[in-house]
Amino acid sequence: MSVFQTYVELGFFHIFNLQAYDHLVFLLALCAPYVATDWRRVAVLVTSFTLGHSVTLALATLGFVRYSPQAIEVLIPITILLTCALNLRHASQPTRHQARLWAAPNVLAAVFGLIHGLGFSSYLRELLGSSSRPLVELLAFNVGVELGQLLIVALLLALGFVVVRAFRAPQRDWVLVVSGAAAGVAVVLLLQNTGG
Repeated sequence: MSVFQTYVELGFFHIFNLQAYDHLVFLLALCAPYVATDWRRVAVLVTSFTLGHSVTLALATLGFVRYSPQAIEVLIPITILLTCALNLRHASQPTRHQARLWAAPNVLAAVFGLIHGLGFSSYLRELLGSSSRPLVELLAFNVGVELGQLLIVALLLALGFVVVRAFRAPQRDWVLVVSGAAAGVAVVLLLQNTGG
């Protein structure tokens, strides 16, 4: 197996690691307002998030950026809470959510991605060790993360489709329940990370 393939797999499976569940909760919050027919828009949104976290992941892993891990552990649940708050604010008009999310959902996802990328960097630094070709590994890891995220998003959109279409639940209720659950997890994370 090539180095590239190995790191693609590491990135892919890192997304499904229960220790990285804050990332899964963020994706849940990010996708809550969308339905299966919005899949292209959601794919672009998630890719914007990936671009954001790829930048800081690379900069931090290569040692160009220094940060406080404790501050990042607090900021990550805040990004989830802000996303949930926007979802709840626009829950009655979920189809227009993407146009009203501060008028720039992709930019917001990329900015939040910058924070999440710093959260990934310590894990990747441990994997790389004294690698002589970190750029190849960084690229491969990010490709794996993106593939994992797109699979999770596809599953979330499929679940939303079943709940909204098959069980005829109002989409507003779906957005409220999913965003409320994600916000609850984020509050617990925030309390844990602030010693509350």
